Amino acid sequence: MTVLETKLQSCFIVEPKIFQDKRGYFFESFNQNQFNKETNTNINFVQDNESYSTKGVLRGLHYQTGIHAQAKLVRVIKGIVLDVAVDIRKNSPTYGQHITVELSEDNKKQLFVPRGFAHGFVVLSDTAIFSYKCDNYYNKDSEGGIIYNDPTLNIDWQLPEESLIVSEKDVVLPKFVDAKL
Repeated sequence: MTVLETKLQSCFIVEPKIFQDKRGYFFESFNQNQFNKETNTNINFVQDNESYSTKGVLRGLHYQTGIHAQAKLVRVIKGIVLDVAVDIRKNSPTYGQHITVELSEDNKKQLFVPRGFAHGFVVLSDTAIFSYKCDNYYNKDSEGGIIYNDPTLNIDWQLPEESLIVSEKDVVLPKFVDAKL
């Protein structure tokens, strides 16, 4: 695996080594010892989640607060998504900045989103299966979010806004300046 630093402190792109031949391919999607060594972290993932979505579905921007904060390692099993991580750690030098990474079934890239980040994605292909590992269990009372079209963050979701499919819950999320971080 190759681990690439992003412009956001503690946020990494993980590129697995893929072995291909006439039968297909094989790759190790996660190795905890190697991951912790390469990222200089001590992550222990406790929950795996998966979602299926159609083109234009935008999920996010979500995060967990306090003792229920979560780090995530995300990847796409089928399709293509634009994945977004936003640094919401007030004491971070990259506070309020975001990155976008295209994750797909072809490139097999993964994004490590550390605790203290908001996260979201939009589906660019007809359908997508999205998978993520979390290092803490979900807690409804600790969930937070930021509206996807926040003017301060100014995220380019690469699709026209009128084509986005956003849940009723996500449409009413607060702006970045009003979010409970």
